[in-house]
Amino acid sequence: MLYTPITDPELTRHLATLPKDGREVFVALDATVRITAISATTMINQMQANHGLQPLETYVLGQAYLATALLTSLVEGNDRMQLSIECGGPIGGIYTEGWANGSVRGYLKNNPIPLTRELTSLDLDELYGPGFLTISKLLEGKKTPFSGQTMLQWGDLAKDLATHFDQSEQTPTHFILSIDFNDSAQVIGAGALFIQAMPGWKQDGLDRLANCADELPSLGKHIANGYSVKSFVETHFTGVDLRHLGSTDIRFFCPCTREQYGRYIQHLKESDRADIAENGPFPFEVVCANCNTTYRWSKDEMKRLLDEVKR
Repeated sequence: MLYTPITDPELTRHLATLPKDGREVFVALDATVRITAISATTMINQMQANHGLQPLETYVLGQAYLATALLTSLVEGNDRMQLSIECGGPIGGIYTEGWANGSVRGYLKNNPIPLTRELTSLDLDELYGPGFLTISKLLEGKKTPFSGQTMLQWGDLAKDLATHFDQSEQTPTHFILSIDFNDSAQVIGAGALFIQAMPGWKQDGLDRLANCADELPSLGKHIANGYSVKSFVETHFTGVDLRHLGSTDIRFFCPCTREQYGRYIQHLKESDRADIAENGPFPFEVVCANCNTTYRWSKDEMKRLLDEVKR
């Protein structure tokens, strides 16, 4: 993939003052509850730059990126998590994918989101409309993903994720997805929190943590002010036998390459390859939906690429 530069000098200076994007995993209440927290301001800004998003689209897709980065804490090695939404509202759909190593990619089906009237709030219920949320776990070496699907009930991704885990996996969870914008509609802080019951959990303990989470100050603002997400958890979750398990970097990353798409072109039907060679148009362009990178081939480069098929 190719990274689109973040060019605003004030924003780049601000990002340089923040702690590095990352994921922190804790257990609490005698290891019967797991708390995963991420800071991801640079990731969200890079996502916005690559996909050319306006503030609304950044908010919608950014929430999905935050959620996916949280979900990657549930896998390890080269395993992946996928989050997809198909919906009847103006958003249309969302697809995101993340690896255990903290890499996240994905796209918004409708960019820009078509609006029939001016928004007066960030209540996204009408923009989602009726639809389905699917969470899939793709384990290395397994051909079939483990997937669960639930109907969208809230038009609020954090609440719909909690409902999904409750219905699909019978696991109580709590999500917070926080993106803080400045007066210029730039993302200056982004973070998220995932509280999940573990074996041996007790309802009163989980309720205690969930109530604490409901009363938390804005995580996005905390990060925007230069504080770490680790300090946020340690400050606000006291007296619960909190234990830190480890850290992982978080980033916007797509493993696509020009060579990969070149091989895809080589495997097209012969008639399609002949049409490309003859009619192009050139430079011939392929755009990766997940990271919005454009790969180009001149007519001579395409001829050499397709000639390799004949050898």
